[in-house]
Amino acid sequence: MPQIIPIKDLKNTSEISEMCHVAEEPIFITKNGYGDMVIMSIDMYESIVRRLNMYRELELSEKQIEAGKTKDARESLDKLREKYAI
Repeated sequence: MPQIIPIKDLKNTSEISEMCHVAEEPIFITKNGYGDMVIMSIDMYESIVRRLNMYRELELSEKQIEAGKTKDARESLDKLREKYAI
């Protein structure tokens, strides 16, 4: 379940930092009862960015397949083996 804390609690920076590193998901910050910000550890942020980049690459690959922009895998591997003398 996501953690939700009011913005006034951000005064406790070391406690908030610890929460970010222990939590397995972002922490939601509210202001006047409404969602205002999301905080998370750098590790979590980098993990999310990597995942989003992977999804973006998969979407691009699917579009290339739909457009018929594919190559034969055996031919491509043979060319690489020849180029790098593998």
